[in-house]
Amino acid sequence: QVQLVESGGGQVQAGDSLRLSCAASGRTVSSYAMAWFRQAPGKEREFVAAISASGGTTYYADSVKGRFTISRDKFKNTAYLQMNSLKPEDTAVYYCALRRGSRAAMSGDEYDYWGQGTQVTVSS
Repeated sequence: QVQLVESGGGQVQAGDSLRLSCAASGRTVSSYAMAWFRQAPGKEREFVAAISASGGTTYYADSVKGRFTISRDKFKNTAYLQMNSLKPEDTAVYYCALRRGSRAAMSGDEYDYWGQGTQVTVSS
């Protein structure tokens, strides 16, 4: 069993930056793809970014492309989401997800484990 714990959320001003972390425990996850999703109040969960097991392939939602960067540290069993130039519309609960496969994917249905989420609030 894998547990995912997100951290790094908070309340910031528009234009600020935050770095989210997702620490995996229970087993080594270096052979699995990881991703970030988010859910704003009253909206459905949406894809944000994904990274393959090797780290060589990344995908981004158009809304965050050029502002967010996903990365991972295999030795620390951790994935990160660097968020720059934050906008009020980025306000959401951000969830980390892990897929029992090496290829990154953009559909939440393809992910097997989920964290509890961390709140990001961006004020204008």
